[in-house]
Parts: sequence; structure tokens; C-alpha cells
Amino acid sequence: MAGSLAGEEATAVGGRRGGPLIVTEDVELLDDLLRLCAAAGAEPEVHHGPPGRRGSWERAPMVLVGDDAAARCRGAGRRKGVMLVGRDQDDPDVWRRAVEIGAEYVLRLPDSEGWLVDQIANAAEGVGRPALTVGVMGGRGGSGASTLACALAVSAARSGRRTMLIDDPLGGGIDVLLGGERAEGMRWPDFAQSKGRLGGGALEDSLPALHGLRVLSWGRDDEVVIPPQAMRAVLAAARRLGGVVVVDLPRRVDEGVAEALAQLDLGLLVVPGELRAVAAAKRVASTAGMVLDDLRVVPRGPYASGLDGRWVARAIGLPLVGELPWESGLLDSQDDGTPPGGNARGSLARFCAAFWDQVAVAGDTSPVTGPPEGGTV
Repeated sequence: MAGSLAGEEATAVGGRRGGPLIVTEDVELLDDLLRLCAAAGAEPEVHHGPPGRRGSWERAPMVLVGDDAAARCRGAGRRKGVMLVGRDQDDPDVWRRAVEIGAEYVLRLPDSEGWLVDQIANAAEGVGRPALTVGVMGGRGGSGASTLACALAVSAARSGRRTMLIDDPLGGGIDVLLGGERAEGMRWPDFAQSKGRLGGGALEDSLPALHGLRVLSWGRDDEVVIPPQAMRAVLAAARRLGGVVVVDLPRRVDEGVAEALAQLDLGLLVVPGELRAVAAAKRVASTAGMVLDDLRVVPRGPYASGLDGRWVARAIGLPLVGELPWESGLLDSQDDGTPPGGNARGSLARFCAAFWDQVAVAGDTSPVTGPPEGGTV
């Protein structure tokens, strides 16, 4: 059994967020409900009958009443979010009991397990505005996409936004740029078998915390393919937390990357200011654009003769966000433990702050037609 009753009540092992109130004495049903709460990353409160503590029935985000406990809950106050749960598919009296306790739903296990896990996770985490999710891709190798992704995440966290940075599963470990390659926490290979729904709080708690943000990076000792369903589960959990999610993406679009692109609110394509890079970036944009509707260009100097940022954006046929500034001493700063964007007075940090001011405030993802103010050196 996953949990047991000790005296009047028991607490299940689960995530750090408050979960549903469970009312039942059916040991097998309780075992199932505790398992579903654990899958949703929620920690329930368990009682034999309506809780004696004043307000517990009313405060719980949802109440799961077992068939065996319905009679004991008749006198409880009416509220939203009460569900009557059992296993008997042919019980003729289930609807009468549901009406007596004011249940909104009647659930039969195991048929309703997947739906119930989603509802538990929603109740435990709260349903608010999903995270603004920004992907960063390079028009060619060495374009500086990972540097920009790090700087955007560091800047967002410094401004007080809840922030998660997700590494390209084909990359070499974005945690290195943040100086956290030895930080405790889970990496992409730990999520390779994920399916269905992940608890957002459980995901956040499992990741390394660096520079005020959470980081999901790639392990350097493992060669594991991240299937689309794992990418979908991880990004969906991250988005439910709200705030900002920054995803560092590869140029090559496979099934997993296509799943990531489908969950983005907008994408940034970093393009060095040279003709070959522009040609390569056009191919990347064409492929990514098959999945992502909102893709924008961030040109980076130095520029070849006759080129500038606006020319690069026009040549690729995408909106211009702004020119990625050059910041002297960036590599030396990283050696000293300062990540990209870590110097709040640096040109890169100012560019990122201006970007968030224009795009992230209130979740605005309308097209940007000019560079962020102060974002071009």
C-alpha cells in the first residue's frame, strides 16, 4: 500500500504543493488515489470522514470522496470541486449519493485515472497564465544562440520573473555557460521515459537552481534520445508554472524539436552578419516555420561589407527583434563565474532587459518591428 491511515488522518508522500482532500476508509481505493496524487506531484490530506479541523473541507482545492464515505459527508458544506470516486461501474445508487453530497463529478476507476491526474495537478498547481515560452535557434553553428538563451534567462530571473532554462537535448550542456555543470539535480536523460503529465512543481524542484532560475541541461555522459512525448511532457509542465521558459534549440528539426517548436510562443533566430550565414539561416527558418508561426531575427555583427541588421532580416523575410550586441570581456567574465547577461550594466543584459520589456510584459507576443531601445551597440 502506498500510504496508511494513522489515527484520524494521514498524509501521502508527494510534491510540495497542497493537494486534494481525500475522504475514505477503503484501503484499496486510498492506495489508488495516493498513487494518482503522487503522479500529479500533489500532497493530499486524508480523512475517514469530513475533517474535524475548521475550514479544511472548504480550503482544499478539491475533495475526493470515496463511495464508502459518501454517507458520512452528507452534512458537509456545499462547495465546488467535490468528486465522488469508486470502482463499481454498475452501482445503481451512485448518482443519488453524488446529489446528496453535492458532487460535481462521479468518477469510476480505473477508467477516469488519466483525467483525474490532470485535475489534481491543476488544483495543486493552480491554473493561471502559462509561461511565456521563447525558443532561441542559431542560423548556423557558432552564432551565439546558447549565449543569448542564457542571457535571456538570467535577465528574466533578475527582474523577478519565475524562470526556467531548457537546454537543447542535442547540445553540450548549457549549465556549463552558467557555471553549474556539477550542480545537484536532474538532467534530460532522467526525463527520457516521461509520458503523460508531469507535475510542474515536481519538475521545478528536481532541477539545479543557478543564478535565480531552474535549468534543465543535457548530461555529458549519456547518449539518450528524447522522444516527442517526453519533450511534450516536460515543456507542458514547465509552462504551467507561469513566468518565463527559455528553450535553447538546435538547427536540425527532428520529432522532439518539432514538439518543442509547437509549444513556443515565439522563436528567435540568431544570424551572424555574413552572406553564408544568412543563406544557412533561411533554410533553418523555412524548416522551423513549418511548425512555429512567430519566428523573428536577431542579427549579430560584425557585418560583411554592405550588410546591416535590417538587411539580414529582410533577406530572411522575418521580423527584426534587434541586433545582438557585442560585449567585450564576456569570456573572461564566464571564467570568473559570471554567466552571459550576468553583468546587469553590460550591453547584452541591457538588450535582454529591453526585449522582456517589449515582449514579456503581460504576455504580449505581438510582432516587434524595430530593435529594443538601447539594445544595439
